[in-house]
Amino acid sequence: MEKYALVTGCSSGLGFEMVGWLLEEGYVVLGVSRSGLDINNSNYLDIICDITNEDEIQELVEIVSQNTYGLNLVVNNAGIFEMNSLKETSSELFLKHFKTNTLGPFHILKALEDFMIENESHIVTISSIAAKKGFPNVSAYCASKFALTGLIESIREEWKKLGIRFTTLVPGAINTPLWDGVEDYSRENMMTMDDFIHVFRMVVTSPSSVQFPEINFQHKSGVLE
Repeated sequence: MEKYALVTGCSSGLGFEMVGWLLEEGYVVLGVSRSGLDINNSNYLDIICDITNEDEIQELVEIVSQNTYGLNLVVNNAGIFEMNSLKETSSELFLKHFKTNTLGPFHILKALEDFMIENESHIVTISSIAAKKGFPNVSAYCASKFALTGLIESIREEWKKLGIRFTTLVPGAINTPLWDGVEDYSRENMMTMDDFIHVFRMVVTSPSSVQFPEINFQHKSGVLE
């Protein structure tokens, strides 16, 4: 029987890498992004959707219902990251982080509850060490990721009766396009995307009887300072 995975934020970076790996593993992948992703693979379905927009989320639900019997894997990956001092962080930018990093996963999981397969579905959320530790000049990002933790923990408790597995990945800095234009940090002390996929692979291929509620991992040199 085919396995179905839905991945948000798949047009670049970690999302793109996860989609590629899942296709190699034989999943039918529904990739969700605002800009779209052109992949020549019959097992890939591209869905253009802004997860902060409830009307577009409803269109997403229609597409999912037409193409799957249920979702074995949902990956909450879409997110934004912008660096500004507190003084330079506008209310608009602050809310933008919450809309994408917190409200977006809320929309996704609320809309897809009916597609969860009892004792089978796995929700993987890509968070950040910034959900555990405050860093300077990223107050909006940190706040949105701390909030994401609370959201996922609450839904995990609510869906316990369904036997749904939840995993939140809490990585340190990863060398992705997210850091383009940021000059204050050396990419030599960041994990590679292959490092990330190593952990993602372990989580997704683990036996259905095993759950990793949260995994913290980082470059061997430690957290960027």
